[in-house]
Amino acid sequence: MTIRRFVAALSAVLCTVTALPVFAQELLFWNRAMGAREEKALRTVIQQFEAANPGVTVKLEIRSVDEHKSALRIATASKAGPDIYYMWAGLGLGGEFVKSGLSAPLDDFYKKYNWDARLRPVAAQYTSLYPPGRHGVPYTVNGEVLYYNKALFKKAGIDTPPQTYADLLGAAEKLKKAGIPAFTFGGSVNWHVMRLMDAVLEAKCGAQTHDALKAMTVKWSDSPCANDAFKDFHKWISDYTLKPFMSYDQVQSRKLFFADRAAMMLEGDWMVAQLRAEAKDPTAFAIFPFPTGTNRLYGFGTNLIINPNGKKDLAARFIDFYTSDKVQQENLGNFGALGINRNVAYKDADELDKAWLDIFAKYNATFVNGDQGFPLDVTTEYFRVINAVASDTLEPTKAAATLQTFIDKRK
Repeated sequence: MTIRRFVAALSAVLCTVTALPVFAQELLFWNRAMGAREEKALRTVIQQFEAANPGVTVKLEIRSVDEHKSALRIATASKAGPDIYYMWAGLGLGGEFVKSGLSAPLDDFYKKYNWDARLRPVAAQYTSLYPPGRHGVPYTVNGEVLYYNKALFKKAGIDTPPQTYADLLGAAEKLKKAGIPAFTFGGSVNWHVMRLMDAVLEAKCGAQTHDALKAMTVKWSDSPCANDAFKDFHKWISDYTLKPFMSYDQVQSRKLFFADRAAMMLEGDWMVAQLRAEAKDPTAFAIFPFPTGTNRLYGFGTNLIINPNGKKDLAARFIDFYTSDKVQQENLGNFGALGINRNVAYKDADELDKAWLDIFAKYNATFVNGDQGFPLDVTTEYFRVINAVASDTLEPTKAAATLQTFIDKRK
């Protein structure tokens, strides 16, 4: 073979090699339904990741909150499902998927990517709930507070946000006299009105007893504060809540709040983005923590969980991209008021952003939502008891004993 023919043959081989497609990989990502701003931001992050990783495609599948949970439970039984998925933290809800084997311990990835150097500690705390391993990487860290309508407060003669639980009750009474419901809730979804019960329980029982009740290490039926909490919860629903709240969901409740139909709504930091997108005047609203008297913020974390049966290395690479300084800086406010990356800088924050940053800076401890603290079956009964009290089919004085009877039977 002449040199000319050899060079021509080699060139043909090289052209063939370079023309071969990059090895394709698909990362299946399951998430729950989210607001328009968050979804747009997440899809943009996915596109950026795909551009930085030629041959990789991220398939995002979105379901409603309850459908998302159900699909993951089916995936647990089949040992299949997504490579990576969104999940609320907490011993109950998040712990369910750790116990069922659908969550891979990520200690090696934490070391490889040095994630702790970039993660905000208040967010990272939710990855250490299931020893001995680390499970999940923070997706968001969320607080839940009372959003209030400034004009309706002024109309009722409320000059400043309530600082104590007694002040809050007093404010509700002033609002009632002015013909204004204090709260709006979406009763057709169990978890929305549960938030009120959780907050009242914290106020009436205190941090230690509240935690023990949720951990089921003390009996609800033997705790007078639990009875008091159910009685107060019933009073809030009966006297101070927009009716008929059991007929609509949380989204409809939010629209009623934006339409000035109620003075307050117990919601998370994510509602700042919804205010900007949906309310006529976002500056007409402000926030304050539910005054429980325990110096703990109501809130929770959410994590990105890696399926041990999926593409773990690729999933970890995506998480590393999502949590990076650059991506988190570009998406400030898109995934909640407080980013999960401690290195980002907050610039041009408006009144609501500043209020949230002040709240997160003030609190070092949290208490989580009941559906994240309880196992699934107890959560279901907790929902049922709350709904029964709210709909006047169960006397508040019998609620704690009813819940305890269920807990005793399961043991």
